[in-house]
Amino acid sequence: MNLYSKKRWFVIISAFILISCVSVNRPSGDGWITLFDRASNLNQWTQVASANWRIQYGQLQADFLNGKDPSYLVNKTKYKDFQMYVEFWADEQTNSGVFVRCKSAEKIDAVGCYEVNIWDTRPDPSYGTAAIVDVAKVKEPYPKAGGKWNVMEITVKGNQLMVKFNGEITVNTADNRLSEGYIALQYGSGIIKFRNVMIKNL
Repeated sequence: MNLYSKKRWFVIISAFILISCVSVNRPSGDGWITLFDRASNLNQWTQVASANWRIQYGQLQADFLNGKDPSYLVNKTKYKDFQMYVEFWADEQTNSGVFVRCKSAEKIDAVGCYEVNIWDTRPDPSYGTAAIVDVAKVKEPYPKAGGKWNVMEITVKGNQLMVKFNGEITVNTADNRLSEGYIALQYGSGIIKFRNVMIKNL
């Protein structure tokens, strides 16, 4: 086998592994709504603050911030009780997150939303990746997302909040602060990529 053929087979095998490593658990059945997948555009999202959000190779991604403030893509629909499935890739320095039940579509933060964090290097790691900031901590060994594809599953029903990260429950708590709102994806630093974002009303 010549060098070109070896490289070609390496690319094919790598792509197959990358696609299959987390997508096998993608939810199916009635009620699931796709907020983003490989065939999507960003018509149902509004950008808050400025980053280089774009769809590239079928993935929603950002890796550069235009300014001091984190940037968000905010979905235009409000949700109350739901299950959410998110596939994402982050590097070791990524500061990102999935924000749910946001009161405002213009001001996104951990006060007006529940912030399910994606941040391996947060100074206080108990509110790092797979925690809900200022609501529910994660325990040691702290979850890490950097350098690989991951699955985040978020269930919000009434005052019950649950986060599952790569198949393991990291948060299962109750909070009455927010009952309904928007969903937002954050870019703060590093590299973030989203591949499948789905939701099901409960």
